[in-house]
Amino acid sequence: MTRHPLGLALLAALLPASVVHAQDNRPATSLDNVIVTGTRVSDRTVAESQSPIDIITSEALQATGTTELATALARALPSLNFPRPALTDGTSAIRPAQLRGLAPDQVLVLVNGKRRHTSSLLNLNGTIGRGSAPVDLNTIPLSAIERVEVLRDGASAQYGSDAIAGVVNVVLKGAPGTGSVSLRHGQYSAGDGAQTQLAGDTGLSLGGDRGFLHLSGQIDRQDRTNRARPFAGTPAATQPELGQKAFVIGDPEVDAAAASFHAGFDISDTLSLYAFGSISNRDITSFAFFRAPGNPTQNIPSIYPDGFLPEINNVSRDRAIVAGLKGSLGEAWDWDLSFNHGYNNLEFFTRNTLNASIGADSPTSFYDGALETTQNIANFDVSRQLDIGLAYPATLALGVEFRNEKWNQSPGEWGSYAQPDLSRPGGAQGFGGFAPEVSGAYSRDSHAVYAGLEADITEKFSAGIAGRYEDYDDFGSQASGKLSARYAFTDAVALRGTVSSGFRAPSLAQQYFQTISTIYLAGIPEPFEIRTFPASSAVAQAFGAEPLQPEESLSYSLGLVLQPADRLYVTIDAYHIEVDDRIALSSNLTGDAVRALLESRGIFGVNGGRYFTNAIDTRTRGIDVVANYGLDIGGGTLDLTAGWNWTDTEITRIAPNPEELEQAGLNLERIDRTEIGRIEDGFPNTKLLLSGTWSLDAWDFSLAATRYGSVTTRPANAANDQTYGAKWLLDASAAYKLDNWTFTLGADNLLNEYPDENSFANSTNGQFPYSNLSPFGFNGAFVYGKVAYRW
Repeated sequence: MTRHPLGLALLAALLPASVVHAQDNRPATSLDNVIVTGTRVSDRTVAESQSPIDIITSEALQATGTTELATALARALPSLNFPRPALTDGTSAIRPAQLRGLAPDQVLVLVNGKRRHTSSLLNLNGTIGRGSAPVDLNTIPLSAIERVEVLRDGASAQYGSDAIAGVVNVVLKGAPGTGSVSLRHGQYSAGDGAQTQLAGDTGLSLGGDRGFLHLSGQIDRQDRTNRARPFAGTPAATQPELGQKAFVIGDPEVDAAAASFHAGFDISDTLSLYAFGSISNRDITSFAFFRAPGNPTQNIPSIYPDGFLPEINNVSRDRAIVAGLKGSLGEAWDWDLSFNHGYNNLEFFTRNTLNASIGADSPTSFYDGALETTQNIANFDVSRQLDIGLAYPATLALGVEFRNEKWNQSPGEWGSYAQPDLSRPGGAQGFGGFAPEVSGAYSRDSHAVYAGLEADITEKFSAGIAGRYEDYDDFGSQASGKLSARYAFTDAVALRGTVSSGFRAPSLAQQYFQTISTIYLAGIPEPFEIRTFPASSAVAQAFGAEPLQPEESLSYSLGLVLQPADRLYVTIDAYHIEVDDRIALSSNLTGDAVRALLESRGIFGVNGGRYFTNAIDTRTRGIDVVANYGLDIGGGTLDLTAGWNWTDTEITRIAPNPEELEQAGLNLERIDRTEIGRIEDGFPNTKLLLSGTWSLDAWDFSLAATRYGSVTTRPANAANDQTYGAKWLLDASAAYKLDNWTFTLGADNLLNEYPDENSFANSTNGQFPYSNLSPFGFNGAFVYGKVAYRW
């Protein structure tokens, strides 16, 4: 590919936004809505946008029946995938979402147009997004959100690193004098996974009509689910007893609280102060793999005579605050000066466990250490209207940005990682702690300058150009650019298109993270202890690793905007995205030769290794179709929505295996068929959303159907390849409105649909009935009720 330089305290005062218009899973609202994402023009609408963009309203998010932002977006957007994996260490607690079939960290997340910090977690095990470190969308309370704008287009030239697949911009509520409070409770039809949420928001005026303060908050409680089945394999000392249900596979147990604020104040006619921020605390408990009582390396019978199931407890603390001044200089320039601070701390604890290397005196609970991400950004933007003789004034935007990123890996207590007996695995079983020698604190700085120009060249033709230059102190500089245009043939038909280059810098976590994970490989009944090594480490280089470089992308999009009839809106957008030097986590390198190499480096009790690499190029092609139609019927309004996405990702290049993997008897593949399959076929290449909401004076009725396309797993043994068929899910709800009250009863996955079951070879001796690749999880029907009051 050619390179182109182109909380709780707040809840006492408020409580959630939630008057529900039933199951309104609309991908977008009217094309007449004004947008703020992907443009500097102040009055640009969805229909006038030169790039495809969706708007998801607060009502649509609340009406999806979920308490999680990522899940709500997945139910409202055909191009967004949010599976619900289990038994994947920290990824069971903080799950990644992907847009247009690309990696989760190739999506940029903004809040009120400002970059959101990423999670400190790396997704390491066999899930979608393996190797990524994206933003944790679920730290943002739903009750705080006015709308979400999703730009489905490359935007690195406008926003910087990460915006390859697109941009998710969360716009917070800011209206004074409004508010709501709600209580929601639900449970799965299997009798587990109960969820309760208390939430609210309220808006206040400051200084008369000169300012506002909007406060939001929510408290959530979620019980675990379990879809594990009894052991049905050949009895052995390292396995559960025949017929024993030894695992817990499903959603984790969660206690969470989040709060946010959004404020603005006009100091004068030409100067305003603004600030917004959020705080989120979550305590999440998931489960690791069962340790059999007779396992000679993993169990101490005097401590656990019946074996044990380790619990992995994650405590996430997330903080964000943005403060700024904006104003105007005369009648020409508008300016915005801001400071953005974001912080995420993720602690790990392993409970109901032991360190087999310590022996009979081993503790049964450990603090394993913590991961921490900090982001500080100073940003200055200016823009103005330019009269250059066109149909309308052009908009010129300029800006500079300084960004500092920090990532820390802090050690756990001694017993969580120690290995005094080299004949047995060291560290806490289930999730080993971080040792001091693999811990550290890392940081980098980057500077950016950028510019953009947009203009309505004629009454029918508009165009834009943007460019950005960014310099990182750890790997150098990157330039990116974007061209966009739109031509309206008539008021009912318009054509739009973009060409853009982009990049994504390797995260600090991808460069420096180290840990040991216990994993099962599909088709192999015995677990592996796999260590992740930094690409710059001597061990990784012995496996052929090279220093990480940024990913580079080139994207094209072409779309139609149609308004063939009154209240009927249709958009059709095709896209083509090439990513060079895509960062991936290598295959799990295992075998006797690997063990021998590790032991020669003083690493015992580990039988596999892996590292991050720029070894692949990918090409993603797809089509998005969104249609909305509204009509008056039966004394009310009926809103109909359809959304369809087709996405195909292909690996176009795999770098040749380094010599190190071909010699010394290793004979391994750096990127094997399992990882290839996960990238190309691990997500549904089609997704269809159909929904209708009938709104009457006192009632709202909604019905939504979603068809998820098939997914495929490719284990090491090709004979165990398995395709899981397409599935339809049906959601329904009814809401009764009485004055300011709304009473809602709904069901997600009303028909209790489950994904196809794993073949026995892929089920770990019958115990894991469903694949983690399922795009809708494997929990079955969920029924909920909600009471809301709005003022």
